[in-house]
Amino acid sequence: MTQRQTNSAKRAVEAFRAGSPVLIHDAAEREGETDLIYPAGAVNPADVARMRNDAGGLVCVALSSSVADTLDLPFVQDVLDHPTANDHDLAYDDRSSFSLTVNHRDTRTGITDADRALTITALAEAASDPDPDGFAETFRAPGHVHLLRAAEGLLNDREGHTEFGVALAEAADLPPAVVVCEMLDDHTGEALSPADARAYAERHDLPYLEGRDLLGTLR
Repeated sequence: MTQRQTNSAKRAVEAFRAGSPVLIHDAAEREGETDLIYPAGAVNPADVARMRNDAGGLVCVALSSSVADTLDLPFVQDVLDHPTANDHDLAYDDRSSFSLTVNHRDTRTGITDADRALTITALAEAASDPDPDGFAETFRAPGHVHLLRAAEGLLNDREGHTEFGVALAEAADLPPAVVVCEMLDDHTGEALSPADARAYAERHDLPYLEGRDLLGTLR
């Protein structure tokens, strides 16, 4: 690992520990997307608005495999009793990380910035001390926050944004719950290019990293 990569990874961990988001581009040969990633416990309504307006992708909360197992959260593909769940081959990975969708029970519709922020921060609390009974008392499904299950071995098993985010949270000594949201280009409708994502990060003084910059530190 080069000194630049080490410094980039260190800055990302420090930013995460302080509750700030980072931008991570996985790899051109994978999804080829940059995600805006937050520690779930630090998210407020303004952060949800930023993900809607500046990123534009799907707002998801990724949880570690051990937390998901304790909470009995399935891969949604495994529990869907419908033909659309068959032959679910992905061009960029072996399987989807999607689990349930949830709302906090104290939300109304669940979709507002305040509602989703409440759901997200409560998910961080649940990840810090997972309790299946308490989880069912706190959340209802279906909802408006998509849950993702990280691979058991994190970056040793899968090099997706789900795993990068959870590994970053663990390196920062935070609960293994992170928010990931893809950054899209308003003009093309495609994934935001790495150059434009890096420029956004520079404008807002946020860390931008290529996935490979984190592998040596977080794997």
